[in-house]
Amino acid sequence: MKEVNLRYSSFLAVVAALGGFLFGYDTAVISGTISQVAAQFHLDAISKGWYVGCALIGSIVGVSIAGLLSDFFGRKKILLLAAVLFAVSAIGCAVSADILQLVVYRIVGGIGIGVVSIVSPLYISEVSAAQYRGRMVALYQLAITIGFLGAYLVNFGLLSFSTGGAADITVPTLHKIFASEVWRSMLGMAMGPALLFFITIFFIPESPRWLILKKREPKAKQTLMRIFRTETAAGRELNATRDAVAGETKSEWRTLLRPGILKAILIGSAIAILGQFMGVNAVLYYGPEIFENNGLSGGDSLFYQVMVGLANMIATVIAVFIIDRVGRKNLIYYGVTAMIIFLILTSAYFTFADALALPGILLLIFFMAYIFSCAISISAVIFVLLSEMYPTKVRGMAMSVAGLSLWTGTYLIGQLTPVLLETLTPAGTFILFAVMCIPYMLIIWKLVPETTGKSLEEIERYWMK
Repeated sequence: MKEVNLRYSSFLAVVAALGGFLFGYDTAVISGTISQVAAQFHLDAISKGWYVGCALIGSIVGVSIAGLLSDFFGRKKILLLAAVLFAVSAIGCAVSADILQLVVYRIVGGIGIGVVSIVSPLYISEVSAAQYRGRMVALYQLAITIGFLGAYLVNFGLLSFSTGGAADITVPTLHKIFASEVWRSMLGMAMGPALLFFITIFFIPESPRWLILKKREPKAKQTLMRIFRTETAAGRELNATRDAVAGETKSEWRTLLRPGILKAILIGSAIAILGQFMGVNAVLYYGPEIFENNGLSGGDSLFYQVMVGLANMIATVIAVFIIDRVGRKNLIYYGVTAMIIFLILTSAYFTFADALALPGILLLIFFMAYIFSCAISISAVIFVLLSEMYPTKVRGMAMSVAGLSLWTGTYLIGQLTPVLLETLTPAGTFILFAVMCIPYMLIIWKLVPETTGKSLEEIERYWMK
């Protein structure tokens, strides 16, 4: 619409989405370091799972406090806090003296991940016009996938550099970081985008919906006048938000127990945790190790993981452009159906690969197709849904509850995947992921409303009626 300043709204969304890039990088970079760290510190399967999962403990802490902090201090200040946490984690991981320090700094980074997983999409949803909100929040998911791909490319490039030019480095500390213990530079590279994120946050305003909730309407209207080109449109948005939060000056936990809000929270939490047991993080975290176990060298396995990350990003780019046209629920129906098909095919590959001498490239194709299907559906939609399905007055806390479920599921799958691969075998593990897609589809079909094109206030009225 002509009354929406799409350029300015996009700028706000892109800045907030930088948190998603850091989320993606910090989450995915671990995949290229697992074998190196495990060998250096003599980690068994359980310890390896803890090394991967420790950041997710931090993420659980982050989501637990992010909503409450953002409701009290504002979205912008908490995004600044997340940027600081990412920077501290990157530096700390690069110079860690032992596995204990490494785990501690990974947990610090995990807290940053948990915070941005709530506050970034929350901020974007609150500065976006209804007709563009899906694609704006999907930019956050796109940033995550770019972060994933960036991490895979950095891992691949640094591993190649460590056996090439880095071998000639004579400065002991630099030789250690870039050659003999290259995992340090892989983890430390997050410092650059963390600093960029910190600086750019100073150029965005506070969320107008949060300002209205705090009775700071003149300042909120200033921001709305920049998001909407006309005073009429800005006033209409201000009045709608004011009516939605009427009588509320602060968020209260007991508000979450109101029947309509509680139902929305339970549904959001269910799809958040189920989505993690459909296999995506098992592939993104342990993909290189799975490829290595199927006969690839370390360098080839990281290259294959780059291809998986590329499929992830391309699918998300497509989702950004179609989510407001196709609709949230239709994307999930199509995508999850395809996920089930490729999970079954992946399981079949592991079952018959040796007997039929199946090439490794076939596994890469199945992984890429599965990740493409996942990225264009549940990965693109989940943060959009969670950012728009809760009332303004409790949106921060409600997203924290749903986010806690999401990160609990992510931690469990990160911790359990090595054990599942050993006990159920890869074939059984991927069949389990396929089975978990079924209840997810049923919940979306029966319990989740279509939110495409609806204002946040219209969605709130649906749950509260």
